[in-house]
Amino acid sequence: MVYVKICGITNLEDARCAAEAGADFLGFIFYPSSSRYVTPEQAGEIIQAIRTEFGDAGPRCVGVFVDEPVNAVRAAIKTAGLDLVQLHGAESSAEVAALAPYTFKALRPQTLAEAQAALAQYFPQRIERIQTEISSVQSAKSVESVPQLLVDAYHPQEKGGTGLVADVEIARWLAERCRLLLAGGLTPENVADAIAQVRPWGVDVSSGVEAVKGKKDHAKVRAFVTAVKNRIEQVNNE
Repeated sequence: MVYVKICGITNLEDARCAAEAGADFLGFIFYPSSSRYVTPEQAGEIIQAIRTEFGDAGPRCVGVFVDEPVNAVRAAIKTAGLDLVQLHGAESSAEVAALAPYTFKALRPQTLAEAQAALAQYFPQRIERIQTEISSVQSAKSVESVPQLLVDAYHPQEKGGTGLVADVEIARWLAERCRLLLAGGLTPENVADAIAQVRPWGVDVSSGVEAVKGKKDHAKVRAFVTAVKNRIEQVNNE
C-alpha cells in the first residue's frame, strides 16, 4: 500500500476529481503567502461537499499550516472539519505533540545530518506513544494510516509546491524509520520510479498535477494515481 495525497486543493471540481481517481488525502493550504491558499471557511465548504458525496469511502482532508499558533490551528480544524494537520514551518516538537495524534511534521533537510537531527526532534518515541494511546480509545481510522513525517525538497524562500525534487538518499533513510510521505517534484511520469527508489509510506503531489498554480489538470491527477496503483500492483506481483 502506498497512500496518495493530492495537495493544494482550492476548488470543489479538483477535489472531486482527486476523490474519484482514488486519492487517499486532499491537502488544503492555510498559508496566506501561498498561491494555493484557501481560508478555513472555503476549505470547509469543499470538505463538506466531498463528504456528502463520497461518505466514509472518500479521502481524508489535511490542513497545511506554516508557523501558526496551536490555538489558531485548532480553530481552523473545527471550522474546516479537518481530519489531519500538516505542520510545514519551524514548529517545535511540543507543538507537534500538542496537536497529536492526527498531526505530522514536514521536513526540508538539505543534508542527511539535518534529517537525522530532525527525526530525533520531531519523532521521539513520546510522540508515537501519545499517538498510540489516543488512537486506542478512538473509533476513528487507525493512526497507522496517518503519516509520521513528510519530506520535501529544500527551497530558500518557498515552503513547498516548488516542483523541486527531494533528495532520494535522505528520503530513503527517513522512509526506513517512519511512515514517510514523500513530496517534492513528483509527477505522473516519475512517481513510480520514486516509489521504487524510496519505498515511502505515501506520496504527495501538488504542482506536478497542476494546469496552473491553484488549478489541477484532471488528466494528470488521474494519471498520477494510476501510476501509483500500477507500481504497487507490479510490486505485489513480483
